[in-house]
Amino acid sequence: MRAKILVVDDEPSFQSIINQKFRKRIRKKNLQFIFASNGLKALEKLQSEPDIDMILTDITMPEMDGITLLSTLSDIHHPTLKTVVISASSDLTLVRKAMNLGAFDFLTKPINLDDLEITINKTINHVQQLKDALKQEHLIEAAQQLYESEKRLEKFLETLPVGVFVVDADGKPFYTNQAAKNIFGKGIVAETTPEQIPKIYQIYLAGTEQFYPVEQQPIFIALKGQNSTVDNMEIRQGERIIPVEVSASPIFDDTGQLIYAIATFQDITERKKAEAERIQFTQQLELKNIELSKLNQSYSRFVPKQFLRFLGHESIVEVSLGESVQKKMSILFSDIRAFTTLSESMTLAENFKFINAYLSRMEPLITANYGFIDKYIGDAIMALFGRCPDDAVQAALGMLLELNQYNIIRNKYQKSPITIGIGINTGSLMLGTVGGTNRMDTTVISDAVNLASRLQDLTKVYGASLIISQKTFLELKDYTKYNYRFLGQVNVKGKKDVVSLFELFDADPPEIIELKKQTKTLFEAGVISYYSQQMEQATQIFQEIINLNHQDKAAYFYLDRDNRV
Repeated sequence: MRAKILVVDDEPSFQSIINQKFRKRIRKKNLQFIFASNGLKALEKLQSEPDIDMILTDITMPEMDGITLLSTLSDIHHPTLKTVVISASSDLTLVRKAMNLGAFDFLTKPINLDDLEITINKTINHVQQLKDALKQEHLIEAAQQLYESEKRLEKFLETLPVGVFVVDADGKPFYTNQAAKNIFGKGIVAETTPEQIPKIYQIYLAGTEQFYPVEQQPIFIALKGQNSTVDNMEIRQGERIIPVEVSASPIFDDTGQLIYAIATFQDITERKKAEAERIQFTQQLELKNIELSKLNQSYSRFVPKQFLRFLGHESIVEVSLGESVQKKMSILFSDIRAFTTLSESMTLAENFKFINAYLSRMEPLITANYGFIDKYIGDAIMALFGRCPDDAVQAALGMLLELNQYNIIRNKYQKSPITIGIGINTGSLMLGTVGGTNRMDTTVISDAVNLASRLQDLTKVYGASLIISQKTFLELKDYTKYNYRFLGQVNVKGKKDVVSLFELFDADPPEIIELKKQTKTLFEAGVISYYSQQMEQATQIFQEIINLNHQDKAAYFYLDRDNRV
């Protein structure tokens, strides 16, 4: 081992003398010399290189002399550092003072190089002896600390509520605490190999009669340097079965060499019981949820989900009496014409079958266009559309076209065709709940609703399939994409204002659509003449329309001077 020596002297020639004298040992790296010109620089060297073994210092130097340096060294914790002072033979008083301050030896000037080498060898040997003694002392102290640490660890492990099982690097059992002995029913079994552990300690794969596979054991995996945790292990003591969760980890020394593997065994009997109860509870809860979902689906047939959402709820159980909200919506009313006459030819059972067959064809057209059915009134339908009036119009046209297909099927069975009338109005309304303690229902209240119902009635008067109000017409995104005509005006009950009516005839038979398109301008001129009290001109126009289209019931309506709507 190379010794490191700090030479402190303000004479530059002394450095050359040292390097020349010890050049061979320096080259062989037996010795390393570090030089400083005074005590202050020496302290800096000691701070940057704390592994210096010996100081060789002159006494008389500028800035900080050797005596001051010695007195300062006592503050530096360096138990093996030794100092040799150099002084002229006349400075014996200073030499004595240096020895009292802890100098190991002294040399006189002029330096005898052989004496210098002997003194350096002696000092270095003494330093090495101190290091060996200190190392031995540290080893003894470390051993004592390790012993005490192991005792504390053992005491700690014995207090743990989980079982601790330790094997050495070869997989042989090394230590178990009392909790592990209670779980296994035994302690260390000498000379046990990892392959024998499942059989000796009765470790099974949970729920089977199979010993736990060796390669899947956490302790075996830990011996390969990996952490592992399982909860599918059972320890059996006769008829007693203990489910356990096992975690294992490798333990390495300072060099990274695996020396032990440690596993903890926790009795999870209560956890497994709680888990089984949780699973049973979850299954019961799932069944309840399924029942509740079915119940909600059943309720949604009576109270539309959209209605609930407008009230700010997702479930009917959240709704209370008297809740309401104001919304701008489009209201659609449809009704089968001459239903009373039609129903008289059917039995009660046939009536229900017919109505359900009809309504089941109409409902999808409403929901497909973002609407929902608020209520069925016999054969009549009241539907609401909250997004835009176009949705209501598209639903109405779809219903009429679907009705055409339904009549084709009825014709095959020699059933008479049916016709319907649809009225649509747009306006502000109140949606809410009404009723009493034991019976509650949802409802919609508004003049806009009443007008939509009246428009549906007017389809019979004008012989139209679909009539919409001016509010609905003006709020359509692009009314030009529809075939329409201005139909007239109607007085609203209880109000001074009149409402303009528009007929949309896209769902009429193709030949009727073509005739109405041809007479659209003429018809609307006739309506204007009618409401301008130009009766002769109006009569002439409507007569001309009838000559072109004798099926135009609206034209007949205006020819009848006694009509009032």
